[in-house]
Amino acid sequence: MAKKVALSSVSLIFACGTALFSDGYANNVIGSVLTRIYGTGSDGITTNYSTTLSSVAFAGTVVGMLTFGYLSDKVGRKFGMMSATGIVALFSGLSAASSGANHSLHGMLAMLIACRFLLGIGVGAEYPCGSVSASEQSEEEGIAKNSQHRWLVLATNTMIDNGFVIGAFVPLVLYWIFGDNHLRAVWRLSLGLGVVPAVGVFFWRLRMEEPNRYKRDSMKHVRIPYGLVVKRYWRSLLGLSLAWFMYDFITYAKNHFQLSRFGSVTGGSSSLTIVFGWSVVINLFYIPGTVVGAFCVDLMGPKVTMISGLLAQAVIGFIMSGLYTQLSQHVAAFAVVYGIFLSFGEFGPGNCLGVLAAKSGPTAVRGQYYGIAAATGKIGAFVGTWVFPVMITDFGGSSSAKGNTGPFWVGSGLAILSAIVVYFLVKPLDHDGMKKEDAKFREYLEAHGFDVSLMGLPEAETVSYTEGKETDSAVKDTDSATKV
Repeated sequence: MAKKVALSSVSLIFACGTALFSDGYANNVIGSVLTRIYGTGSDGITTNYSTTLSSVAFAGTVVGMLTFGYLSDKVGRKFGMMSATGIVALFSGLSAASSGANHSLHGMLAMLIACRFLLGIGVGAEYPCGSVSASEQSEEEGIAKNSQHRWLVLATNTMIDNGFVIGAFVPLVLYWIFGDNHLRAVWRLSLGLGVVPAVGVFFWRLRMEEPNRYKRDSMKHVRIPYGLVVKRYWRSLLGLSLAWFMYDFITYAKNHFQLSRFGSVTGGSSSLTIVFGWSVVINLFYIPGTVVGAFCVDLMGPKVTMISGLLAQAVIGFIMSGLYTQLSQHVAAFAVVYGIFLSFGEFGPGNCLGVLAAKSGPTAVRGQYYGIAAATGKIGAFVGTWVFPVMITDFGGSSSAKGNTGPFWVGSGLAILSAIVVYFLVKPLDHDGMKKEDAKFREYLEAHGFDVSLMGLPEAETVSYTEGKETDSAVKDTDSATKV
C-alpha cells in the first residue's frame, strides 16, 4: 500500500513538471535548416530574421512567466497548467503550418515569428504553474524526505534537458528520412511534432486537483500584502534572479554560437548530418549532469550543490580557454571537454535554481516569486543571443582562437560571480522547507496585523466529483492550518 501511495505521489510530480520538456524541445528544434532551404541575404533569411526568430520565443516566455505567475497564485495552479499545455499544442501546430500570402518567404517568416512568440507564452506559463505545482507535490505524503528534491529535479530540469536532446535528434532523423531535397518537410515536421508531448501531458493533467499546500496556504480570495512580501523576501529573490540571469546568459546563448564554434573545429563542414549530429552529441552531455545532480541535491542541499556546480564549470571553462589550440585539433576531445562544461552547469544551477526558486518563497506568492526569477533568467538568455555574436566578433571572429575562447573566459567568470551571489544572498533549503516557510510566513503576517484565517481555499473549492459521487478532497487539518 505504501508503495502504491509513493508511486501515485511521484506520478503527480511528473504530471506537473514533464511539460517543461516542451521548453527544451521548442528552443532547440529551430536550427540552421531554414537557411539551408531558403538561403541567406536580401532574397533569403537575413541575419535580423534569424536572430529575431531565436529571440521572440524568449520574449514570449517572459510574458508567460510573469502573467501566469500571477494567475497561478490568484486563479489556480491547475488552470495555469491546462492553459499552458493548450497554448503549446496549438502554436506548435501553427508554427509548423506557417505560410505567407502567395507563399512569400517573408510572410511565412512573419507568421512563424508570431507563432514562436505565442508558443513562448505557453512555455513560460509552465514554469510558475507546472514547476511550482511539482514542488508542492514533492512534499506530499508518500514522498520520502531524502528524495523530495530529487523527484522535483527529475520532473523539471531533467525534462528540459531531454527536450534539448530530442530537439536536436528529431531534425537529424527527419533529415535522414527526407534528405536534402525535402528540407521543408524536415523543419515543418520538427516543429509540428512539438504538439505530441503537449497533448499527452494535457490529458495526463485532466483529473488533477490543486496541490494540498495551495489549498491550505494560498491567497486566492484575499488581497496579497505585497509590501510585507517584498520586505521579507527581496534578498533571496534578488540573488536567485541574478544567478538565473547569468546561467541562462551562458546556457541559451551557447545554442546560438556553438555550431559556428564546432564549424571551426570540424573544418567548416556544412553537412547537415555533421551539424545535427554534433548538436545531438553535445546536448547528450546535459543528461549525466542533471541525473547525477538529482541524486546529490538531497545529500548536499540545493545551495551547496549549485555553488559546487558553478565552480566546477568555471574551472573547466578556464581549461578549455587555455588549451583551445590543442583541443581544437581533436574534435572528439573538444566535444568531451565542452560537454563536461555543460554537464556541470546542469549539475549545479540547472537543477538547483528551480528547486530554490520553487521552495524558498511562501505558497501564497510562489507562482509570482518563481515567475520573476525565471523571467529574469530568460531575459539573460535573450541578451546572450544578441551579445555573444558581437562578443565573438570583437574577440577576433569565429575563425580565430580568441574568438572561440573569449566566450569561455566570460562564461567562466560569470559562473564564479554567480556562485558568490548565491553564497551571500540565497538561504539554504531543508527538506520540508515549504512547510516550514509557510509556517514562518503566517507568523510574520500575524505579527504585522494580517488576518491569516482568510488564507486557503474554502471547503467548496476542495470538493471533487468522481463517478457521480461527491467526495471531500479537503486536506486534513485544513481548519487548524488556516485558523491560527
